Amino acid sequence: MKLKLHWQIFIALLLGIIFAFLSRMMGFDNFVIEKISILGDIFLRGLRMIIVPLIVSSIISGVTGIGSAENFGRMSLKTFGYYITTSLLAILTGLILVNLIQPGIGAQLGLEKIPEGIEANVEKLGDTLLSIIPTNPLAAMVNGQILPTIFFSLLFGFFITRTPQPYKKQLTDLFQGVFEVMMRLTHFIILFTPVGVFALIAKIVAQTGIDVFIPLANYMLTVIGALSIHAFLTLPLLLYFIAGINPVAHIKAMSAALLTAFSTSSSSATLPLTIDCVENNAGASNKVSSFVLPLGATINMDGTALYECVAVVFIAQVAGYELSLVKQFIVVLTALLASIGAAGIPMAGLVMMTIILQAVGLPLHLVALILPVDRILDMMRTSVNVWSDSCGSVIIAKSEGEKGLKILIE
Repeated sequence: MKLKLHWQIFIALLLGIIFAFLSRMMGFDNFVIEKISILGDIFLRGLRMIIVPLIVSSIISGVTGIGSAENFGRMSLKTFGYYITTSLLAILTGLILVNLIQPGIGAQLGLEKIPEGIEANVEKLGDTLLSIIPTNPLAAMVNGQILPTIFFSLLFGFFITRTPQPYKKQLTDLFQGVFEVMMRLTHFIILFTPVGVFALIAKIVAQTGIDVFIPLANYMLTVIGALSIHAFLTLPLLLYFIAGINPVAHIKAMSAALLTAFSTSSSSATLPLTIDCVENNAGASNKVSSFVLPLGATINMDGTALYECVAVVFIAQVAGYELSLVKQFIVVLTALLASIGAAGIPMAGLVMMTIILQAVGLPLHLVALILPVDRILDMMRTSVNVWSDSCGSVIIAKSEGEKGLKILIE
């Protein structure tokens, strides 16, 4: 009997952790980091290969499926309303928990070396938001710039619906055909997910071990606690009471995508699996998933915004810097805006954090305090990002009156 994909991924995850610990004990961890990790890099390259054509074809086919300008406007309003609401809820959850636990008070931490390029990119948030409008759409696609690609695809799809026949039908059929091809290619690459997950997890554990976590244990527990509250309480309550969706059934439907998000630390790289799980396991239509999910993978960063908020308050506590209510409000607002612009910024999470540090007057070099555990927390916050995107897609699908959802409360 063939194991379901999510069980294959889960087993690969466990085997990767065990293999990495054994490699560290036996002294061949460099072999894992330098050789075994190549399998993970190949898997990630395969996913990244299909992201841009999948996004372009899925959004254009999705928008043409939405139809009228009224339907397009309604879907857009619902989507962005969901993004802003859940991001704010996530940030406030993190802010409350870090103020209650105060993990930075009395923490004795040594500064790590700050990665090169962090400070050089701090001023680029405004440029990133402006660059959503591409001057050359093809160049944006070639360079893998997701936000401008999405913006152009939304406009292109919308104006296909305003084009007279026979061109409207020809273009609609063309992009629907491209999307079908991309989904078949996606299913082929997904077959190699367990191998990729094994290699990626083995590399991470072989590099970090467990010693780096001890000085930052309270900080990690605060972040994990806040992410858990948002993922397992806030979002399920929205699913249950707003859309009448069974949260347990939905998390089972999304398990393969969530495990992949955990191992890759990339919402964009996980997007092909997210679309596959939402459509085939949860039962949402392509019309909704192709509109909501590509946008969510780039601008709906619940887990990341929550993490940045907790991290900045933690750094302030370690430094003995008092954050007033006004400054904490600035943290909330900046975290929300930065999470929207994060996708196009190199070293996105750390650069976002330096933007918030700068907004409240904290020295930028203090971001190095949390570097030892950034990678493992990045994996967790990415899983929450993908989980939130998937919840939004099925909530919006239900609000659009779709009858094919497989995860409704019986």
